[in-house]
Amino acid sequence: MSMLSKLKSTNREHLAWYLYDFGNSAYAAVILLAVYSAYFKGTVVGGAEGSRYWGIAVGVAMLAVALISPILGAIADFSASKKKFLFIFSAITWVFTGLLFFVEKGDVLFGMLFFIIAEIGYRSGQVFYNSLLPEIAEPEDMGRVSGNGWAIGSLGGILALLILLPIIVIVGGTLVVRLSLVFTSIYFAVAALPAFLWIKEKAVPANLPVGENVFSVAFNRLIETLKTLGDYKDFLRFIIAFLVYNDGILMALNFAAIIGAVLFGMTQTQLIIFMIIVQATSVIGAYVAGIAGVKFGYKRSLIYSILMMIGVVLGMLFAQNLTQFFIIGALAGLALTGVQSVSRTLVGYFAPEGRSAEFYGLFAVTGRTSSFIGPTVYGFLAYEAAIYFQKQGYLALAAEQLGQRVAIGSIIIFLLAGLFILLGVNDPTKEYIES
Repeated sequence: MSMLSKLKSTNREHLAWYLYDFGNSAYAAVILLAVYSAYFKGTVVGGAEGSRYWGIAVGVAMLAVALISPILGAIADFSASKKKFLFIFSAITWVFTGLLFFVEKGDVLFGMLFFIIAEIGYRSGQVFYNSLLPEIAEPEDMGRVSGNGWAIGSLGGILALLILLPIIVIVGGTLVVRLSLVFTSIYFAVAALPAFLWIKEKAVPANLPVGENVFSVAFNRLIETLKTLGDYKDFLRFIIAFLVYNDGILMALNFAAIIGAVLFGMTQTQLIIFMIIVQATSVIGAYVAGIAGVKFGYKRSLIYSILMMIGVVLGMLFAQNLTQFFIIGALAGLALTGVQSVSRTLVGYFAPEGRSAEFYGLFAVTGRTSSFIGPTVYGFLAYEAAIYFQKQGYLALAAEQLGQRVAIGSIIIFLLAGLFILLGVNDPTKEYIES
């Protein structure tokens, strides 16, 4: 292959990888952030209990992914089938996101069940999507490509919300909200198609040992990886740190719409505008974090992003009006994509050659385990604190608002604890920065 042909092929693979993020960010923006989370809490369930049920739904999905992703990652590496698994889990997300259309007031069970299955597909798909990064980018380019992915992905979320906003404002009612979920499913599927057509998986399937199958080989390989994690002490410290600080990030993301609705009475239109602002600044945040990583090292870039996120959550805790909350949202967008993008990049540097999906699977089990703990803790804290304040004589709304502020305070604890652990990790990108 000529140098020019190779460059064209690489650029097309990068574009396809970006477009997948462009599509799945619409799912995140509409389902997790701006529309469905608020619809589920306020309309499907209603009251403070909506926060608890939402936390449980997110937690159950994350726990399921935590249990299956390491084995699936090992299978994908061994059989060179990352794209195949990516398609299977993406299709699950497309189907069950569309089925959310049928969830109406009082349909709590189906509202949780369809969301949980869609979320399992979305999060599991990310394991295989992320594990393709070392296959389409050279080590010195992974930070740039990862940052571009986050930035372009954020643009995908913005576009989806901009398309839906005028329709929801003009038409109004729950039907258009439910139709927006079908639109999101189709939007994600169309944007993802180039990834399955253009990205060429470079790994070669390994031969199965006599008497073994892919599951037994994957399980044994995972056990071996866990045993040898002692040889990757910095990666082990990093994923422990990630487990903790990622809780704080995802707690803020998963409950942002609920926080805005409860504390400041934000309407569906205001929530969508808020999330457009968050997504817009996320583009800048991913880009800036990538530049900072190249210039100063990715560990330092990650530390700066976490410190900024701590400041954002403190602002959220003491915000007194909607204007302040919108400003905080803009700053949150800058910080949170920096944390997520740089974390993803670091795993690619930690992973030995030929074991990227396996290491991303371990990365995923860490993130999903923390995601199970964090949203569940947040949901129960918000609910139990609201009940406590009601018993102290506060009106229901005031008690629910105080409960949210108590739960917001727990986010800071997770971020600080994760940052403390991260400080003890050596930067695996240091040699690339210095060279």
